[in-house]
Amino acid sequence: MGTGKTSVGRALAELLGFRFVDTDELIETRARKRVAEIFAQDGEAAFRRLEESVVSELAGLDKVMIATGGGLPTRQANLDALKTHALVVCLWASPEKIFERVGTQSHRPLLNVPDPLGRIRQLLEERTPFYKQADVMIATEGRPIREVAQQVATQFHMACKGNP
Repeated sequence: MGTGKTSVGRALAELLGFRFVDTDELIETRARKRVAEIFAQDGEAAFRRLEESVVSELAGLDKVMIATGGGLPTRQANLDALKTHALVVCLWASPEKIFERVGTQSHRPLLNVPDPLGRIRQLLEERTPFYKQADVMIATEGRPIREVAQQVATQFHMACKGNP
């Protein structure tokens, strides 16, 4: 969360002429409630099942830029499904930068705790082994959205040349 997935994803989709899909937005539309409400009413496990369903559905589509929630790739099956048909990119930022970007946002259910910065650090520590399985990792701190999107586009084009 807070690394720029949605913002960079939209810019990247525009650059590549792809359709943009944000898994959290798709889940909210289908569930007819916000992610925070799903967490509060149904629990995190129910939300993760919805993510799995969305990943399965999106797996076979072409020319789609998919922005996922930060926890989605922590289920190995989700990560593996994405890696079979897509270039998986991890956007990275320090815990302090993430906190600066999202620490006061009330719609972040995982941060509704007394120490949100500590929770961000904990989540990053738990998730890093999954994030490191991405095909490409890109730091987003101090960089404009368009610059990051262009770097991802370059990586995508390089990957396409290697896998026609």
